[in-house]
Amino acid sequence: MFTNVQAQEELKKLDLNLENYKYPYQVSFLEIEAQQETYTMAYMYVKAENPNGKTVVLLHGKNFNGAYWQTTMEALSKKGFDVLVPDQIGFGKSSKPEYFQYSFQQLAENTKNLIEALQIEETTILGHSMGGMLATRFALMYPEITEKLVLVNPIGLEDWKLKIPYQSINDWYQQELKKDYEGIKKYQKESYYAGDWNEDYAKWAKLLAGWTLNEDYSRIAWNAALTYDMILTQPVVYEFQELEVPTLLIIGTRDRTALGKNLVSKEVKATMGLYEQLGKDTAEKIPNSELVEIPDTGHLPHIEAFDEFIKALVPYLEK
Repeated sequence: MFTNVQAQEELKKLDLNLENYKYPYQVSFLEIEAQQETYTMAYMYVKAENPNGKTVVLLHGKNFNGAYWQTTMEALSKKGFDVLVPDQIGFGKSSKPEYFQYSFQQLAENTKNLIEALQIEETTILGHSMGGMLATRFALMYPEITEKLVLVNPIGLEDWKLKIPYQSINDWYQQELKKDYEGIKKYQKESYYAGDWNEDYAKWAKLLAGWTLNEDYSRIAWNAALTYDMILTQPVVYEFQELEVPTLLIIGTRDRTALGKNLVSKEVKATMGLYEQLGKDTAEKIPNSELVEIPDTGHLPHIEAFDEFIKALVPYLEK
């Protein structure tokens, strides 16, 4: 059985921009001009051997990077899709700014700049977790290049600031500074998975924990705090009805992810992150939407229940 002690022993100190962490496909970089600075945006772009003329952009969640899309990239590529997977600024192999005003609009614009640089004219935008909030904002800003929208257990299906006490960026920062493998595992197991913990999940917890060993971890923690503030203060939940593109919701119904559950009473906590209901509510708000529920599955259907996830995804993309 995999223990916390074993995990701690196996942790590898990771570089600020994951230079010593290998991604499943070749990583390229695009310079992004934003907020009077130049930043580097990392991405993987896999072109299908037998292309069907369609491109899918996969957007990662807050506690992840593009590498966790490996099996999805492989499956889509085999079906003829070109696949683009960026690391957003502040995440993965991309720049970690000292000072940056994070907004979903800025990240959406960065992503559009990448798509245009690769001369992609139209694409499906697929977002998981925080990437679901970004994908929604992208589709609202750029419906002319968004063929379809796919949301996989997106966060932001409810407005958490109505339930939790205000947290300043420094509050989030202090919380990040205290993180270690044991705490990361506890949070992910309680919120994401609930079931048996295994190496498929542990590898992503160890990645976050490996960053805590870096002498520049304060920079990583500060960017994480800024993105927490972005998530909490820039909800998309009030704009789902404005979406103009066909949308697929893939929801693992066991998910209980919600920001700030540790800040509220037991009674309030029990009302947050109820994805079996949030998925239904969101599908009703979005015009031209379809909902696929994956029972007994947590926050990462593309890892925990890949067969069910890809079975729901590919036919929708091929329509």
